[in-house]
Amino acid sequence: MDGNDLPPIIVKKVSGHGGHHGGAWKVAYADFVTAMMALFIVLWILGSSEQVKQSVSGYFKDPIGFEKGGYKSPLPGQGAGLMPGQKSEEEIAHEVEKNAMDSVSAKIKNEITDDKIYKEILNKLVFEQTQEGLRIEMIEESDNIFFELGSAQLSKMAKNILRIIAAQLVKLPNKIQVEGHTDSKQFRSEKMTNYSNWELSTERALAARRELVIDGIPDSQFGGVVGFADKKLREPADPFSHKNRRISIIVKYSEKK
Repeated sequence: MDGNDLPPIIVKKVSGHGGHHGGAWKVAYADFVTAMMALFIVLWILGSSEQVKQSVSGYFKDPIGFEKGGYKSPLPGQGAGLMPGQKSEEEIAHEVEKNAMDSVSAKIKNEITDDKIYKEILNKLVFEQTQEGLRIEMIEESDNIFFELGSAQLSKMAKNILRIIAAQLVKLPNKIQVEGHTDSKQFRSEKMTNYSNWELSTERALAARRELVIDGIPDSQFGGVVGFADKKLREPADPFSHKNRRISIIVKYSEKK
């Protein structure tokens, strides 16, 4: 058999790339990146504050009802609320206001204490934090240091104390209410037959407001001026006590939204 009788050899070329150039490596790489991201998130959480940890925990417990920094149950009958130990924006704002009022009280007391003339009457000024806000009371003495008996005319001492108070209250944006109070001794006057403790307490409150305006507090900051006569006694057990005769200045907390 000569060479011409040999069968032909056919060489087939396979097109495409080898197996190591396939797409399987992309899946493996994606898994690796995901695992690294999860690792970094875990490390970040471990190094974060307790509030962040609680917030993340709240999200995974209830992702549907989760809201800014806290969570609320989506189930009927379950109360909405914040994470344990977390304060709402309203609570934080209230604390800021309270601290500002405490600071103002301290400054008023310090200025009065530094003055030898006024230092002796510091115990006639009462600073109280109430549900309404900061209440400053100028409590009358038996010798009528703020008002003459049966009069709405402010004494020089009262004007100076109000000036010190106004210098601090003007720094606050809060509304102010001024109240007038009397004891239960009924007002008697031959000239003013229809004049009573209601008129007296109201006129004293108005006199105090006018003085505060003169001392720099804008009229727009006042939310009310009220005379209560003897209906809100400071010493209910002794309705005729001079301590019931007083002016109250209330710095109101902001209204809740």
